Amino acid sequence: MTEVVATNETILVVGGGISGMTAALEAAETGKQVVLVEKRPYLGGRVSQLYKYFPKLCFPTCGLEINQRRAKMNPNLRVLTMAEVTDIKGEKGNYTASVKLSPRYVNENCTACGECEKAVAAEFDDEYNYGLGKRKGAYLPYRMAHPQRYVLDPAIIGTDDAQKAKDACKYDAVDLGMTEETLDFPCGAVIWATGWRPYDAAKIQPYGYDRIANVVTSVEFERMADPSGPSGGKLVRPSDGKEAKQVAFIQCAGSRDRNYLLHCSRICCMASLKQCTYVSDAYGEDADISVYYIDIRAIDRFEDFYQKVKGIEQVKFIKSKPAAVVADKDGNPVVHGVDTEGYKRFEDTHDLVVLAIGMEPSVDQDDFPVDIRINREGFIEAGPQGANDHGGVFAAGCASDALDVNRAVQHATGAALRAIQTINGAAGVEG
Repeated sequence: MTEVVATNETILVVGGGISGMTAALEAAETGKQVVLVEKRPYLGGRVSQLYKYFPKLCFPTCGLEINQRRAKMNPNLRVLTMAEVTDIKGEKGNYTASVKLSPRYVNENCTACGECEKAVAAEFDDEYNYGLGKRKGAYLPYRMAHPQRYVLDPAIIGTDDAQKAKDACKYDAVDLGMTEETLDFPCGAVIWATGWRPYDAAKIQPYGYDRIANVVTSVEFERMADPSGPSGGKLVRPSDGKEAKQVAFIQCAGSRDRNYLLHCSRICCMASLKQCTYVSDAYGEDADISVYYIDIRAIDRFEDFYQKVKGIEQVKFIKSKPAAVVADKDGNPVVHGVDTEGYKRFEDTHDLVVLAIGMEPSVDQDDFPVDIRINREGFIEAGPQGANDHGGVFAAGCASDALDVNRAVQHATGAALRAIQTINGAAGVEG
């Protein structure tokens, strides 16, 4: 049985992405006891699935490694993966949280040697790569996963594959008898850092994502560009594996649209500008990159990066919200629309179309286990003038709004401070 030692001075952090990790570590490093709950088998969230950050085009692995090391070294932090908060009762300074733990079927003896994976035959869509590739029924989610422990897919439990995985393990780490558990423990404050999910591109019917193989989303394209991704870093067409040199980026795919997402996610323009460099770096003079946009939102420090990408000869910007994407007889996506600067109709053929989809909250409005104010976009909303009217529950990062990584980390640090103040106030601690 899993045990959690906690009191009403413990801070519960829900979500182990970059915001949740930041909030948990900042609080734990001040001496507060923190329980970090993450529903995936590993920490890192969406940031772990990025190839590069904008605008510096550096790799997220460095920052993730630092945070993972901080988490391993801090005795005040308890991490629960494959865990979901199902209920929160009580009031500020005196909550009781209920957490459901799903079985991993692999215990702490695991050395990540990979012998169980070799023994298993069954394959499943790889969630880490947004379904673009396959993974085994025994798998390490990705090479830097923390905790560095394998997982058995519940679909193989009771099959020969499960027994093969157990027999292959030299360290008695495969435990087929694991069952679901429910933990109840006290806490004094809650930081809700459940992050975001990509908008479902299949809902944008005119763009043909669910019908045309060579129409992909921006998050899928990001995984394609990563050398550790499903295509080994090669930018190729899903339909036939041919090099995708003529690439179109459609901005605001579903965003700022009353039929889909009302809001602007703020990161999509910069993400596409970053991905333009992937194509130009891969194919040089042979690259042919089109960016269809309503307007480019690259403010403050991002303006220089926008100007840099505009200076790439192979990149052209078309001011338009395309009307439709269709496939020709060879499976090439054809973008139809009107250039609003010259009011010229276009019918442009590309190797690949990338939809810059927006961000929406990971948790649906009806699924919050605690009463909380939600705005029309589904994000957790602060009270008037930023005041908190949720008692001891605080939003962090993209649970509160669509934010880039830098702003999400800043927001999470602020949430940690507010949670610490709540704990101190309830305990009668000054400062």
